[in-house]
Amino acid sequence: MATDTTDTTTKTADGLMPVADNDAAWKARLSPEQYKVLRRAGTEPPFSGEYVDTDEAGLYRCAACGNPLFDSGTKFHSGSGWPSFTSAIASDAVELIEDRSHGMTRTEVQCARCHSHLGHVFDDGPRDQGGQRFCMNSLSLDLNKT
Repeated sequence: MATDTTDTTTKTADGLMPVADNDAAWKARLSPEQYKVLRRAGTEPPFSGEYVDTDEAGLYRCAACGNPLFDSGTKFHSGSGWPSFTSAIASDAVELIEDRSHGMTRTEVQCARCHSHLGHVFDDGPRDQGGQRFCMNSLSLDLNKT
């Protein structure tokens, strides 16, 4: 049996990492907490994430694959306990999927490149900026500061 020697953690010049092709590769790349959120659709506790109160300028990328997701200019303090954004960096950066878990209907947000769970989007964001609140888990994001 051949051993897979593909490096799944090295970022390319554009900040992307290869998309892992199996569960073992995801577990090797991500911390246990990130794995639970990104690959098993978990949620970090409110007000516990690294980016809840961050106001630094930069580009938020998927922590699993490096895909650009959110510009810091769209981040706002929602009071929800999770980093919140009014919009994704591009309409094709994320996928929106109906989520009927936990006895409710919500819209899950996944990375369009690697299909990792990022959080949920709600229609209670700032009205003057489109009315959406992309409520993300800090564990699902990496901030490239500018």
